[in-house]
Amino acid sequence: MKVVILCGGYGTRIRDVADNIPKPMIPIGGMPILWHIMRYYAHWGRNEFVLCLGYQGNAIKNYFLNYEAFSNDFTLELGQHNKIEFHTRHLEAGWKITLAETGLNTMTGSRVRKIAKYIGNDKNFMLTYGDGVGNIDIKELFKFHESHGKIFTVTGVRPPSRFGELTCGENGLVTGFNEKPQTSDGLISGGYFVCRREIFDYLGAGDGEVLEQQPMRRLVKDGQMMVYKHEGFWQPMDTAREYQMLNDAYESGQAPWKLWD
Repeated sequence: MKVVILCGGYGTRIRDVADNIPKPMIPIGGMPILWHIMRYYAHWGRNEFVLCLGYQGNAIKNYFLNYEAFSNDFTLELGQHNKIEFHTRHLEAGWKITLAETGLNTMTGSRVRKIAKYIGNDKNFMLTYGDGVGNIDIKELFKFHESHGKIFTVTGVRPPSRFGELTCGENGLVTGFNEKPQTSDGLISGGYFVCRREIFDYLGAGDGEVLEQQPMRRLVKDGQMMVYKHEGFWQPMDTAREYQMLNDAYESGQAPWKLWD
């Protein structure tokens, strides 16, 4: 079963961190956040990927085309084409990655529709964004998806607050402070979707179909959308502050999504 990752957006809200690379290539601990997402899925045995490219897609192509050289020690002889001797081996051997150009200004739903041919005859596929990490149990997520038989499963998460949370007594004495709490009311979509191939019937023609708008509303109307509730860690990387927070967590050894050694 393939994992489709949306990698084509402009990432305008995080341009102050990096304006010369696409958002999925912004690093956490020296590796692109896209790599962290893929490595997380691979931990659960999902190592066949379809990347929906758009803005600065060539940067992502170049990264994977040169992945062996980036990741291994090697010896080469100048002037001799294709004579490269690799001395080490990375842990991503066996990943199968399809890099699909889905358009510079294409919206999310239209990007998904454009990669339908790469899903093949698979009954289901996984889908997520290229800018968020979490510790979702992928095995349980898919088990839940299969159990209900609907077309679309969304992982529902409680969004992390951008402000510190104070608790205090009636007299104003502060009794607790949590710098980055999760909100206690309501769920939002955290991505990490599972889709039956019938999802393509809900995606219209053209480049302007936003997955999170009419397609999802039609799925809800038809009773074809279910939520898998995730109470654990989930964090997008939309701002410079969130970029720094994810890097701090990784460097301190407290990255909940890092399940690999």
